[in-house]
Amino acid sequence: MKVNGKEYRTIWMEGASVMMIDQNRLPFDFFVFRSENFLTTCDSIRNMTTRGAGAIGAAAGFAMAQAFLAAPVKNRDKFLLQAKETIINTRPTARNLFYAVDLVYEAGLISPKAAYEQAQQIAEKDIADSRAIGKFGSMLINNGDHILTHCNAGWLAFVDYGTALAPIYRSVEDGKNVFVWVDETRPRGQGARLTAWELHNAGIDHRIVPDNAGAWLMSNKRVDLLITGADRIAANGDTANKIGTYEKAIVAKHFGIPLFIAAPTSTIDLTCTTGNDIVIEERSEDEVLYQSGPDESGKINRIRVASPGSQAINPAFDVTPAKFITGIITEKGIIKPKKEEITKLFKGRINS
Repeated sequence: MKVNGKEYRTIWMEGASVMMIDQNRLPFDFFVFRSENFLTTCDSIRNMTTRGAGAIGAAAGFAMAQAFLAAPVKNRDKFLLQAKETIINTRPTARNLFYAVDLVYEAGLISPKAAYEQAQQIAEKDIADSRAIGKFGSMLINNGDHILTHCNAGWLAFVDYGTALAPIYRSVEDGKNVFVWVDETRPRGQGARLTAWELHNAGIDHRIVPDNAGAWLMSNKRVDLLITGADRIAANGDTANKIGTYEKAIVAKHFGIPLFIAAPTSTIDLTCTTGNDIVIEERSEDEVLYQSGPDESGKINRIRVASPGSQAINPAFDVTPAKFITGIITEKGIIKPKKEEITKLFKGRINS
Protein backbone atom coordinates (compact mmCIF):
# COMPACT_ATOMS: atom_id res chain seq x y z
CA MET A 1 0.00 0.00 0.00
CA LYS A 2 1.12 3.55 -0.66
CA VAL A 3 1.68 5.97 2.22
CA ASN A 4 2.58 9.51 1.28
CA GLY A 5 3.27 8.33 -2.27
CA LYS A 6 5.65 5.52 -1.26
CA GLU A 7 4.99 1.77 -1.37
CA TYR A 8 5.27 0.01 2.00
CA ARG A 9 4.77 -3.47 3.35
CA THR A 10 3.59 -3.85 6.93
CA ILE A 11 6.70 -5.84 7.85
CA TRP A 12 9.86 -6.88 6.03
CA MET A 13 13.45 -7.96 6.67
CA GLU A 14 16.61 -6.05 5.76
CA GLY A 15 19.76 -8.05 6.42
CA ALA A 16 19.45 -9.28 10.01
CA SER A 17 16.97 -6.53 11.00
CA VAL A 18 13.19 -6.71 10.91
CA MET A 19 11.44 -3.52 9.81
CA MET A 20 7.83 -2.95 10.75
CA ILE A 21 5.26 -0.18 10.72
CA ASP A 22 4.68 0.73 14.36
CA GLN A 23 0.94 0.16 14.69
CA ASN A 24 0.84 1.49 18.24
CA ARG A 25 1.65 4.95 16.87
CA LEU A 26 -1.01 4.91 14.16
CA PRO A 27 -3.09 6.75 13.09
CA PHE A 28 -1.45 9.79 14.65
CA ASP A 29 2.14 9.09 13.61
CA PHE A 30 3.56 6.94 10.79
CA PHE A 31 6.84 5.41 11.94
CA VAL A 32 8.90 2.41 10.80
CA PHE A 33 10.46 0.52 13.71
CA ARG A 34 13.70 -1.44 13.32
CA SER A 35 14.21 -4.60 15.36
CA GLU A 36 17.81 -5.79 15.32
CA ASN A 37 17.44 -9.10 17.17
CA PHE A 38 14.87 -11.79 17.77
CA LEU A 39 14.18 -10.74 21.37
CA THR A 40 13.19 -7.24 20.26
CA THR A 41 11.02 -8.75 17.52
CA CYS A 42 9.34 -10.90 20.19
CA ASP A 43 8.67 -7.79 22.26
CA SER A 44 7.17 -6.15 19.16
CA ILE A 45 4.75 -9.05 18.73
CA ARG A 46 3.86 -9.07 22.42
CA ASN A 47 3.26 -5.31 22.74
CA MET A 48 1.47 -5.17 19.36
CA THR A 49 3.92 -2.91 17.57
CA THR A 50 3.06 -5.40 14.84
CA ARG A 51 -0.25 -7.26 15.01
CA GLY A 52 -2.77 -9.17 12.92
CA ALA A 53 -2.66 -12.84 11.98
CA GLY A 54 -0.47 -12.63 8.89
CA ALA A 55 1.83 -9.92 10.21
CA ILE A 56 2.34 -11.89 13.43
CA GLY A 57 3.18 -14.96 11.36
CA ALA A 58 5.69 -13.04 9.27
CA ALA A 59 7.21 -11.44 12.37
CA ALA A 60 7.56 -14.82 14.09
CA GLY A 61 9.19 -16.30 11.00
CA PHE A 62 11.59 -13.38 10.77
CA ALA A 63 12.36 -13.67 14.52
CA MET A 64 13.23 -17.34 14.10
CA ALA A 65 15.49 -16.45 11.16
CA GLN A 66 17.15 -13.75 13.29
CA ALA A 67 17.86 -16.38 15.95
CA PHE A 68 19.55 -18.67 13.43
CA LEU A 69 21.62 -15.79 12.07
CA ALA A 70 22.77 -14.89 15.60
CA ALA A 71 23.18 -18.40 17.03
CA PRO A 72 26.56 -18.96 18.74
CA VAL A 73 28.72 -21.97 17.91
CA LYS A 74 28.81 -23.08 21.55
CA ASN A 75 25.47 -24.45 22.84
CA ARG A 76 23.91 -23.61 19.46
CA ASP A 77 21.09 -26.17 19.67
CA LYS A 78 20.10 -25.07 23.17
CA PHE A 79 20.11 -21.41 22.09
CA LEU A 80 17.86 -22.13 19.10
CA LEU A 81 15.38 -24.25 21.07
CA GLN A 82 15.13 -21.53 23.72
CA ALA A 83 14.65 -18.91 21.01
CA LYS A 84 11.88 -20.98 19.43
CA GLU A 85 10.15 -21.34 22.79
CA THR A 86 10.42 -17.60 23.43
CA ILE A 87 8.88 -16.75 20.06
CA ILE A 88 5.92 -19.15 20.31
CA ASN A 89 5.11 -17.82 23.77
CA THR A 90 4.66 -14.22 22.60
CA ARG A 91 0.96 -14.63 21.77
CA PRO A 92 -1.10 -17.83 22.12
CA THR A 93 -4.09 -17.52 19.78
CA ALA A 94 -2.82 -16.66 16.29
CA ARG A 95 -2.23 -19.90 14.36
CA ASN A 96 0.03 -18.20 11.77
CA LEU A 97 2.67 -17.59 14.44
CA PHE A 98 3.17 -21.29 15.17
CA TYR A 99 2.94 -22.22 11.49
CA ALA A 100 5.73 -19.79 10.56
CA VAL A 101 8.04 -20.67 13.46
CA ASP A 102 7.86 -24.40 12.69
CA LEU A 103 8.63 -23.88 8.99
CA VAL A 104 11.58 -21.56 9.60
CA TYR A 105 12.99 -23.72 12.40
CA GLU A 106 12.99 -26.81 10.19
CA ALA A 107 14.63 -24.86 7.35
CA GLY A 108 17.21 -23.45 9.75
CA LEU A 109 18.40 -26.91 10.66
CA ILE A 110 19.80 -27.00 7.12
CA SER A 111 21.47 -23.58 7.34
CA PRO A 112 20.87 -20.01 8.57
CA LYS A 113 20.52 -18.98 4.92
CA ALA A 114 17.73 -21.52 4.47
CA ALA A 115 15.96 -20.10 7.55
CA TYR A 116 16.19 -16.58 6.13
CA GLU A 117 14.89 -17.72 2.72
CA GLN A 118 12.01 -19.64 4.30
CA ALA A 119 10.97 -16.59 6.33
CA GLN A 120 10.97 -14.50 3.15
CA GLN A 121 8.89 -17.14 1.37
CA ILE A 122 6.29 -17.06 4.15
CA ALA A 123 6.00 -13.29 3.73
CA GLU A 124 5.67 -13.56 -0.05
CA LYS A 125 3.03 -16.28 0.25
CA ASP A 126 1.13 -14.11 2.72
CA ILE A 127 0.84 -11.41 0.06
CA ALA A 128 -0.15 -13.85 -2.68
CA ASP A 129 -2.78 -15.46 -0.44
CA SER A 130 -4.22 -12.08 0.49
CA ARG A 131 -4.59 -11.07 -3.15
CA ALA A 132 -6.29 -14.38 -3.96
CA ILE A 133 -8.68 -13.88 -1.03
CA GLY A 134 -9.44 -10.43 -2.43
CA LYS A 135 -10.23 -11.91 -5.83
CA PHE A 136 -12.58 -14.61 -4.51
CA GLY A 137 -14.17 -12.37 -1.89
CA SER A 138 -14.93 -9.58 -4.35
CA MET A 139 -17.33 -11.95 -6.12
CA LEU A 140 -19.57 -11.69 -3.04
CA ILE A 141 -19.77 -7.89 -3.18
CA ASN A 142 -22.32 -6.08 -5.31
CA ASN A 143 -22.11 -2.51 -6.48
CA GLY A 144 -23.52 -0.26 -3.75
CA ASP A 145 -23.12 -2.77 -0.91
CA HIS A 146 -22.68 -1.63 2.67
CA ILE A 147 -20.22 -3.90 4.47
CA LEU A 148 -19.64 -4.18 8.22
CA THR A 149 -16.23 -5.31 9.48
CA HIS A 150 -14.78 -5.84 12.94
CA CYS A 151 -11.21 -5.21 14.15
CA ASN A 152 -8.50 -4.78 11.50
CA ALA A 153 -7.82 -7.52 9.00
CA GLY A 154 -6.55 -5.29 6.25
CA TRP A 155 -3.15 -4.38 4.90
CA LEU A 156 -1.74 -3.66 8.37
CA ALA A 157 -2.73 -7.08 9.72
CA PHE A 158 -0.82 -8.90 6.98
CA VAL A 159 2.35 -8.31 5.02
CA ASP A 160 0.27 -6.52 2.39
CA TYR A 161 -3.33 -6.29 1.12
CA GLY A 162 -4.99 -8.18 4.00
CA THR A 163 -7.94 -10.56 4.25
CA ALA A 164 -11.25 -9.02 5.39
CA LEU A 165 -10.48 -5.78 3.57
CA ALA A 166 -8.96 -7.47 0.53
CA PRO A 167 -12.35 -8.14 -1.15
CA ILE A 168 -13.22 -4.48 -0.56
CA TYR A 169 -9.95 -3.25 -2.07
CA ARG A 170 -10.39 -5.56 -5.06
CA SER A 171 -14.02 -4.49 -5.55
CA VAL A 172 -13.04 -0.83 -5.57
CA GLU A 173 -10.22 -1.60 -8.02
CA ASP A 174 -12.84 -3.25 -10.23
CA GLY A 175 -14.95 -0.08 -10.18
CA LYS A 176 -17.60 -1.05 -7.64
CA ASN A 177 -19.04 1.51 -5.26
CA VAL A 178 -18.55 0.10 -1.74
CA PHE A 179 -19.30 1.59 1.68
CA VAL A 180 -17.75 0.23 4.89
CA TRP A 181 -19.07 0.37 8.45
CA VAL A 182 -16.00 0.21 10.71
CA ASP A 183 -16.51 -1.18 14.21
CA GLU A 184 -14.34 0.81 16.61
CA THR A 185 -13.27 -2.54 18.18
CA ARG A 186 -12.60 -1.81 21.81
CA PRO A 187 -10.60 -1.87 23.91
CA ARG A 188 -7.61 -1.15 21.64
CA GLY A 189 -9.63 0.43 18.83
CA GLN A 190 -8.11 -1.46 15.90
CA GLY A 191 -11.10 -0.51 13.79
CA ALA A 192 -11.27 3.16 14.72
CA ARG A 193 -7.49 3.58 14.56
CA LEU A 194 -6.23 1.16 11.92
CA THR A 195 -9.05 0.08 9.60
CA ALA A 196 -10.34 3.64 9.37
CA TRP A 197 -6.80 4.90 8.67
CA GLU A 198 -6.37 2.33 5.90
CA LEU A 199 -9.71 3.11 4.25
CA HIS A 200 -9.12 6.87 4.46
CA ASN A 201 -5.66 6.37 2.96
CA ALA A 202 -7.21 4.33 0.13
CA GLY A 203 -10.02 6.84 -0.46
CA ILE A 204 -12.82 4.36 0.39
CA ASP A 205 -16.04 5.75 1.86
CA HIS A 206 -16.57 4.59 5.46
CA ARG A 207 -17.87 5.55 8.89
CA ILE A 208 -16.62 4.49 12.32
CA VAL A 209 -19.42 3.07 14.46
CA PRO A 210 -19.61 2.12 18.15
CA ASP A 211 -19.16 -1.60 18.70
CA ASN A 212 -22.68 -1.90 20.12
CA ALA A 213 -24.33 -0.19 17.12
CA GLY A 214 -24.21 -3.27 14.89
CA ALA A 215 -27.66 -4.59 15.82
CA TRP A 216 -29.20 -1.16 15.18
CA LEU A 217 -27.55 -0.93 11.75
CA MET A 218 -28.65 -4.43 10.78
CA SER A 219 -32.21 -3.97 12.07
CA ASN A 220 -32.49 -0.86 9.88
CA LYS A 221 -31.31 -2.78 6.79
CA ARG A 222 -28.13 -0.75 6.51
CA VAL A 223 -25.77 -3.75 6.30
CA ASP A 224 -25.62 -6.09 3.30
CA LEU A 225 -22.66 -8.22 4.31
CA LEU A 226 -20.25 -8.86 7.18
CA ILE A 227 -16.62 -9.77 6.53
CA THR A 228 -14.08 -10.34 9.30
CA GLY A 229 -10.69 -11.95 9.57
CA ALA A 230 -9.62 -14.82 11.83
CA ASP A 231 -6.74 -15.64 14.13
CA ARG A 232 -7.39 -19.38 14.24
CA ILE A 233 -9.95 -21.63 12.58
CA ALA A 234 -10.72 -25.05 14.05
CA ALA A 235 -11.16 -28.18 11.94
CA ASN A 236 -14.96 -27.92 12.20
CA GLY A 237 -15.10 -24.27 11.11
CA ASP A 238 -15.39 -22.63 14.53
CA THR A 239 -13.43 -19.39 14.32
CA ALA A 240 -11.47 -17.29 16.81
CA ASN A 241 -11.38 -13.60 16.01
CA LYS A 242 -11.20 -10.31 17.89
CA ILE A 243 -13.53 -10.12 20.89
CA GLY A 244 -16.98 -8.96 19.79
CA THR A 245 -17.11 -10.97 16.56
CA TYR A 246 -19.34 -13.60 18.19
CA GLU A 247 -21.92 -10.95 19.11
CA LYS A 248 -21.99 -9.64 15.54
CA ALA A 249 -22.41 -13.18 14.21
CA ILE A 250 -25.45 -13.86 16.39
CA VAL A 251 -27.13 -10.63 15.32
CA ALA A 252 -26.32 -11.20 11.64
CA LYS A 253 -27.84 -14.68 11.84
CA HIS A 254 -31.00 -13.23 13.39
CA PHE A 255 -31.41 -10.73 10.55
CA GLY A 256 -30.39 -13.13 7.77
CA ILE A 257 -27.25 -11.19 6.85
CA PRO A 258 -24.34 -13.31 5.58
CA LEU A 259 -21.09 -13.42 7.58
CA PHE A 260 -17.92 -14.44 5.79
CA ILE A 261 -14.56 -15.14 7.42
CA ALA A 262 -11.56 -14.20 5.28
CA ALA A 263 -8.39 -16.12 6.11
CA PRO A 264 -5.60 -18.10 4.41
CA THR A 265 -5.37 -21.84 4.97
CA SER A 266 -2.34 -21.21 7.20
CA THR A 267 -4.83 -19.90 9.79
CA ILE A 268 -6.65 -23.25 9.91
CA ASP A 269 -5.53 -25.55 12.73
CA LEU A 270 -6.54 -29.14 12.07
CA THR A 271 -5.26 -30.13 15.53
CA CYS A 272 -8.10 -28.04 17.02
CA THR A 273 -11.15 -30.28 16.65
CA THR A 274 -13.54 -27.49 17.68
CA GLY A 275 -13.36 -23.95 18.93
CA ASN A 276 -13.25 -25.27 22.49
CA ASP A 277 -9.63 -26.28 21.81
CA ILE A 278 -8.54 -22.74 20.90
CA VAL A 279 -6.54 -20.94 23.58
CA ILE A 280 -7.95 -17.45 24.18
CA GLU A 281 -5.39 -14.80 25.05
CA GLU A 282 -6.17 -12.54 28.00
CA ARG A 283 -4.35 -9.23 27.90
CA SER A 284 -3.65 -6.55 30.48
CA GLU A 285 -6.64 -4.87 32.13
CA ASP A 286 -4.93 -1.54 31.42
CA GLU A 287 -6.12 -1.76 27.81
CA VAL A 288 -9.70 -1.53 29.14
CA LEU A 289 -9.08 1.01 31.90
CA TYR A 290 -6.93 3.46 29.92
CA GLN A 291 -7.03 5.13 26.50
CA SER A 292 -4.41 7.16 24.69
CA GLY A 293 -4.44 9.89 22.06
CA PRO A 294 -2.91 13.23 21.10
CA ASP A 295 -3.58 16.50 22.85
CA GLU A 296 -3.79 19.83 21.01
CA SER A 297 0.00 19.96 20.73
CA GLY A 298 0.14 16.49 19.18
CA LYS A 299 1.69 14.84 22.22
CA ILE A 300 0.31 11.36 22.93
CA ASN A 301 -1.16 11.11 26.43
CA ARG A 302 -2.53 8.12 28.31
CA ILE A 303 -5.52 8.72 30.57
CA ARG A 304 -7.74 6.55 32.73
CA VAL A 305 -11.31 6.39 31.40
CA ALA A 306 -12.79 3.96 33.93
CA SER A 307 -13.78 4.31 37.56
CA PRO A 308 -10.68 4.60 39.79
CA GLY A 309 -10.33 1.54 41.99
CA SER A 310 -12.25 -0.77 39.63
CA GLN A 311 -10.58 -3.69 37.90
CA ALA A 312 -11.29 -5.23 34.49
CA ILE A 313 -10.88 -8.42 32.48
CA ASN A 314 -9.65 -8.31 28.92
CA PRO A 315 -10.16 -11.42 26.73
CA ALA A 316 -8.63 -10.53 23.38
CA PHE A 317 -10.66 -12.98 21.28
CA ASP A 318 -13.89 -14.95 21.21
CA VAL A 319 -14.93 -18.01 19.21
CA THR A 320 -17.79 -17.88 16.70
CA PRO A 321 -19.39 -21.31 16.19
CA ALA A 322 -19.45 -22.52 12.59
CA LYS A 323 -23.26 -22.50 12.52
CA PHE A 324 -23.22 -18.68 12.49
CA ILE A 325 -20.74 -18.44 9.60
CA THR A 326 -21.92 -18.38 5.99
CA GLY A 327 -18.56 -19.21 4.44
CA ILE A 328 -14.79 -18.97 4.68
CA ILE A 329 -12.90 -17.07 1.98
CA THR A 330 -9.47 -18.65 1.46
CA GLU A 331 -6.75 -18.29 -1.15
CA LYS A 332 -8.08 -21.52 -2.70
CA GLY A 333 -11.70 -20.47 -2.90
CA ILE A 334 -14.82 -20.02 -0.78
CA ILE A 335 -15.99 -22.95 1.33
CA LYS A 336 -18.67 -23.73 3.87
CA PRO A 337 -17.43 -23.90 7.47
CA LYS A 338 -17.69 -27.68 7.59
CA LYS A 339 -15.05 -30.25 8.50
CA GLU A 340 -15.32 -32.13 5.19
CA GLU A 341 -14.86 -28.95 3.13
CA ILE A 342 -11.99 -27.72 5.28
CA THR A 343 -10.26 -31.09 4.88
CA LYS A 344 -10.56 -30.78 1.09
CA LEU A 345 -8.55 -27.54 1.21
CA PHE A 346 -5.49 -29.50 2.18
CA LYS A 347 -5.97 -32.09 -0.57
CA GLY A 348 -6.30 -29.83 -3.60
CA ARG A 349 -7.54 -26.56 -5.03
CA ILE A 350 -11.11 -25.52 -4.36
CA ASN A 351 -12.94 -23.02 -6.57
CA SER A 352 -16.46 -22.71 -5.23
